[in-house]
Amino acid sequence: MLPQSVFYRALMLGSFLCLLHGSLAEVGKLVCFYDAASFVREGPAQLSLVELEPALNFCNFLVYGYAGIDAESHKIKSLDPELSYNRQHYRQITALRQRFPHVRFLLSVGGNRDLSAEGVADSSKYLSLLEQPEHRSAFRASVGAELSNYGFDGLDLAWQFPANRPKLQQGVLKRAWSAVRGWFSTDSVDSKSQEHKEQFATLVRELRRDLQPSGKLLTLSMLPHVDAELFIDVASVLDHVDFVNLGTYDFHTPERDPKVGDLPAPLYAMYDRDPTHNVQYQVQYWLNQTSPSRADQLHIGVTSYGRSWNMTRNSGITGYPPIPAAAGAAPAGKQTRIPGLLSWPEICELLQQQPEDKEAPHLRKVGDPTKRFGIYAYRSADDIGENGLWVGYEDPTTAAIKAGFAQAQGLGGVAFHDVSLDDFRGQCAGEKYPILRSIKYRL
Repeated sequence: MLPQSVFYRALMLGSFLCLLHGSLAEVGKLVCFYDAASFVREGPAQLSLVELEPALNFCNFLVYGYAGIDAESHKIKSLDPELSYNRQHYRQITALRQRFPHVRFLLSVGGNRDLSAEGVADSSKYLSLLEQPEHRSAFRASVGAELSNYGFDGLDLAWQFPANRPKLQQGVLKRAWSAVRGWFSTDSVDSKSQEHKEQFATLVRELRRDLQPSGKLLTLSMLPHVDAELFIDVASVLDHVDFVNLGTYDFHTPERDPKVGDLPAPLYAMYDRDPTHNVQYQVQYWLNQTSPSRADQLHIGVTSYGRSWNMTRNSGITGYPPIPAAAGAAPAGKQTRIPGLLSWPEICELLQQQPEDKEAPHLRKVGDPTKRFGIYAYRSADDIGENGLWVGYEDPTTAAIKAGFAQAQGLGGVAFHDVSLDDFRGQCAGEKYPILRSIKYRL
């Protein structure tokens, strides 16, 4: 591996040569998502601005997540109004441009972080905003002011469209029958999806017209489980956004599929699975809706975390997915404290535990020699049915494989979710941001 100083010099030289050719489209772009909630996490998962800075050596864009929408005024709003640091934090983040002038800083709205009173992602106000021209006008005016006041280079639309309903795990025959039955069904996550599709395309055109004179960027981030066919006029949207970050991850999660554990982001289709639940299918759908020249506007999503389930005695002992009889989301990790989700440093620590450690049994890693599906780690439930754990995840190697896939497909690059869940302190192997680095090296 190259020493840091050599790598940084090579990176700077590459950026300079890219400028000579006039466009970042010729090289792999790395869009880094930054979860602002990490700034106020407690304990070792808290990411300070000083700890964030090394990541910016690798990123072409930093996407600040997330802002929301006010249901009454339809204006963009902070999702943490009770925290006095928030808008000051906006300025602290965009001020990093002085030290990292190659990075463009975007503000993202939505991201399934704009929650209802019941604590679930609220798509209703995002659809309501689309329906009325005056609502869209209020939103657009507030966006312009927010970006200008706090120094952002553009807006990312991580629009909260209704997500597809989870599908039950089915065999081939049952799934075929469900598909046939679906041809005659009017059941939909949104009965007005065609109208909302047209209205969203209109909003995108209007925002582009507003932002372009000041040189502001406009991007789209597709959320996992949102059906682009229902909500996105691909040709029109690609005409008016700078790029699209595809939600090619979290195809399988313990929240949606508590009883069956499976690989969350396979690169290619797996046998007897939903054929849409893989990176290749999602990319191909977008490529099929546009011209090959637009491929460099698409970025695939790659994560820095894993999805984890509890294994039971009925889940078997081999760990081979799909895992039957899972018992929902595994307990939260010591750092991130989110059930069913483990950051890369949390996974790495579990992999390094010694087999004889009774308090923290180690995980057995299973690789993927085909480089097509992904890796996982597990420990079977013990004799009394406890301590079983299964996690499907990305590591530096699999992330680099996906970056290579993006290159081979002629795509624009990778959207990395997110820097705060990578090993930003170098706890695992002494190297900070190992997954982020591996993507950048490959691109």
